[in-house]
Amino acid sequence: MSGKWHGKVGLYSVGLKAYWAQFPGLRDRLSGYGAFIADRLSAYGEVYNYGLVDCAEEGRKAGEYFKASDVDIIFCHSATYVTSDAVLPVHQICGAKTIVLNLQPGAHVNYNRTTTGEWLAYCGACPVPEISNAFERAGIEFTSISGLLGLRETPEISTADENTAERPEAVAAWAEIEDWCRAAAALRSLRGARFGFLGGNYSGMLDMYSDFTMLQAQAGIHVEIIEMDDLAALFFGITEDEIAGKLKEIDDMFLISGDSKSDPLAKKPTRDQLLHSAKVAAAQEKLVNKFRIDALAYYYHSTEGNVYEDIQSGFIVGHSLLTAKGIPCAGEADIKTALAMKICDILSTGGSFCEIVTADYSKGTILLGHDGPFHIEIAAEKPILRGMGLYHGKRGAGVSVEAKVRTGPVTMLGITQLRNGNLRFVVSEGESTDDEIMQVGNTQTHVRFGTDIDSYFTKWFAGAPTHHCAMSVGRNAKLFRKVAALLGCEAIEI
Repeated sequence: MSGKWHGKVGLYSVGLKAYWAQFPGLRDRLSGYGAFIADRLSAYGEVYNYGLVDCAEEGRKAGEYFKASDVDIIFCHSATYVTSDAVLPVHQICGAKTIVLNLQPGAHVNYNRTTTGEWLAYCGACPVPEISNAFERAGIEFTSISGLLGLRETPEISTADENTAERPEAVAAWAEIEDWCRAAAALRSLRGARFGFLGGNYSGMLDMYSDFTMLQAQAGIHVEIIEMDDLAALFFGITEDEIAGKLKEIDDMFLISGDSKSDPLAKKPTRDQLLHSAKVAAAQEKLVNKFRIDALAYYYHSTEGNVYEDIQSGFIVGHSLLTAKGIPCAGEADIKTALAMKICDILSTGGSFCEIVTADYSKGTILLGHDGPFHIEIAAEKPILRGMGLYHGKRGAGVSVEAKVRTGPVTMLGITQLRNGNLRFVVSEGESTDDEIMQVGNTQTHVRFGTDIDSYFTKWFAGAPTHHCAMSVGRNAKLFRKVAALLGCEAIEI
């Protein structure tokens, strides 16, 4: 998928300056552990490794280094005991999210051969309570990760076995570290991302209405308001060659349906409908390029016979093509769900536009989907295009997408707004199943959650979500909660 690793990750290791003269080799040993961590982190982002911080003066220098480097997150590697006055200045100067790494080199010391210097290489947990107390009193939020370092070979200086890469304590710790790095990458990608807002909200959907200033303040995104006139000007300039190119894309991405066996509104798309969708899609791509758009929320309710009604009738296919290219598109101008979809896409987990469709009490599943764009990269199979006699609840008729997400673990991400104006992430993990769906030109996926349908509904509704959300593939609740933490947003898990 279209996610990119480009977060800026800060790292430093700590130790007490007095130890270096007392225990030869300890400083280099701990620096080596730090270099190992930096090397592993480099797979997840751009690493800024300050090295050892062993006194308050070095802490201030490290803070200035991280501030100048504009890091998104800082890992404090607690390598051995250090006084907290060395650590606190780092985070007072640079306010990036702080994670303390308590990663022991081996599962246990060699009790019969361990010296004081050897023990000190294993006492990384010792200063963490002191550091946490200093952070609390200074108003600095932090998270800690404990486990094993995960080396694949034992340094010569060690008397214990430090090959712990396959131990669960190392695997779990590095999974947490990777998630934080991915969340940091999402934060950097969102900062300054350009979200287009085309048209207006579906009238009366109170949950859709959003304060664009609030979105920029909390998520860092820029909202560009785009008029239908902007799209129409491009639409009327589309050439036959450009239409042909889009038809080729459509043919590569979709299956063209026959008539639905059940719904008289859903028929095989006509040639004219496909040509129109291709022309609109070409204009849509030019629009996002012109305004440098990274995600789009759209809806337009026209009047009968208006040229804009004709253009918007071809939206769904083109917006699916854009979503497949990393520009997620959310219907009914739901910009908060466009944000959720963009987060999913950045994290390479998909992000398909959804709402509750219906429940299947016999199978114990809830169908989730929508009459809008679909994320092709998480599809169970090639999506189907159907010609719709009308768009229910909306004006016009045209081509719509029928598809379902592939089977396996999925995570729903809803982003809603609370009475105080703050954003809340509403997160829920489930399992998508390969069950029959309706032939009505809508995306639909059966999802089974970890409780009965009615209990799930009660819990989901209590979270005050919008009626839309983004479906991602994988078990991503912990990852989404980390993104929320970096954005300073509340997150609840259903």
